[in-house]
Amino acid sequence: MQNDFKAYGVTSVLVFLMEDTAGEPVLAHFAHNPNSQTSALVAAAGVRRSSVPPGMYYPNLGVLLGTVDRNGLAALREDPRVRRVASAPPLRLIRPVLRKSTKLKRKFTWGIERLGVPALWAKGVTGEGVRVGHLDTGVDGKHPALKKAIVSFAEFDSFGRKTPNTTPRDSQDHGTHTAATIAGRPVGGKVVGVAPKAGLCSAMVIEGGDAVARVLGGMDWIIGQGCKILSMSLGFPGFWDDFLQLTRILRQRGVLPVFAVGNEGPGASRSPGNYAEALSVGASDDEDHVAGFSSSDQFRRKKDPVVPDLVAPGVDVTSAVPGGGYQTMSGTSMATPHVAGLAALLWQAKPEATVDQVEAALFASCRPFPGIPASRQGRGLPDPKVALEKLTSKQTRPRRRRKRA
Repeated sequence: MQNDFKAYGVTSVLVFLMEDTAGEPVLAHFAHNPNSQTSALVAAAGVRRSSVPPGMYYPNLGVLLGTVDRNGLAALREDPRVRRVASAPPLRLIRPVLRKSTKLKRKFTWGIERLGVPALWAKGVTGEGVRVGHLDTGVDGKHPALKKAIVSFAEFDSFGRKTPNTTPRDSQDHGTHTAATIAGRPVGGKVVGVAPKAGLCSAMVIEGGDAVARVLGGMDWIIGQGCKILSMSLGFPGFWDDFLQLTRILRQRGVLPVFAVGNEGPGASRSPGNYAEALSVGASDDEDHVAGFSSSDQFRRKKDPVVPDLVAPGVDVTSAVPGGGYQTMSGTSMATPHVAGLAALLWQAKPEATVDQVEAALFASCRPFPGIPASRQGRGLPDPKVALEKLTSKQTRPRRRRKRA
């Protein structure tokens, strides 16, 4: 914040409210400033500044985001309705390291086969009735694998405002690919989706504009949609705890945060995947190796010091792309939706399960790859059949995650 004040005279802040506190009155501490990102976006868009507020309130999260000068920051810190003020770190998409066009030739993708997912489908466990939040570049609602999977769609503009009367679309191709890995329907007898009857609540939140405002808008929205899982393949390099409270809030609202850990290799990882409160996902290949690009790191904390928590298929993953076709991509972005899909399967089998119980079942099912250090793979590769048995037999105790990272 101090660097921002020196350079611009203003800074962008996240404001976490006390429980059962209305956020509208606190918005009075925010103010427009010609040096802010919001003002730059207003000028670029050619809209009236009065039409864009200097701060946004997200009621389902109990969080505000906006621009303040030094006086505004001091007022926020003294306001009894405010629990914490944090900076707003720059969020970026975790881009795939490989892309290539392909045709869907196999009945199941290699990732679905390697995880043993068809064994759960044979038991009728397909994710039916479970809603998965998906924050990405959007989703192609006309793709044959997705047109019946999307139960709701939202698009957030450059200022983080929900755009009215939108139809499912993808501003790039990343979102369609990750969405279909979660819940893609069978097409011609071939399946790319781990939970092929789960419902997708997909939002376009990245890239461009005020990414933090857009992502917060998406998070707030998916809580209102009744989602049990949030799949998110974006973040910011390194460990900043500014988003830590948001990850905790998601869990408190009954949402499992499944986040990609990044594609920068060993000793480099991304937040919010870095947080102990997140279920962080690295990438593995079809020979049970951890991908060289898959990020990993170790932290000086007692609880969950290693990221990622586990790995999942993330190399040469075939899934949908806009326009009705298919593409192979590699990245932890491709691994993350596999795990989100697994969580949807578990929740269908035990709808009353808590976030901690589902996460604990996944962790307890993991098998480490031989000869690969835990610092690279976490617990290893999850086994959904074992996870299902542990969840439904009540043998798995949830992991405690109460200590601050």
